[in-house]
Amino acid sequence: MTALKTPNRGQRIFFPGFVHSELQAHQTLNPNQIAQPKVDLLQPLRRKLDSLEIKNPKLAKFLARMIPAQCPFERDILLFGRKIAHIPPMCKINPLYDELVGLRFRALCYLADVCGEDIQSYC
Repeated sequence: MTALKTPNRGQRIFFPGFVHSELQAHQTLNPNQIAQPKVDLLQPLRRKLDSLEIKNPKLAKFLARMIPAQCPFERDILLFGRKIAHIPPMCKINPLYDELVGLRFRALCYLADVCGEDIQSYC
């Protein structure tokens, strides 16, 4: 492909050296099929939880007690000493799981570093 000809109306020019092979597959898609950007409705709440600063020992203790260290729903169901079922951890389904774990970590760090408190009771 050394020379380029003027394309007819509606015909596309294809430069294989500059286009990913993945994009070639999308050239045949209908414009209505192109994926629209998803709207994340929880993004403002995520930002608020991530930007929350812990400056109060009472708040830090409350958060460390209320946010569990491990997922409380994961269980093995035993019958006569044999495992018959497993309930997976449901925390991973929570869309705010990472932000809440980070908030608990910041609360524990505040209690240990600033307040000098022993945090073994929260683990």
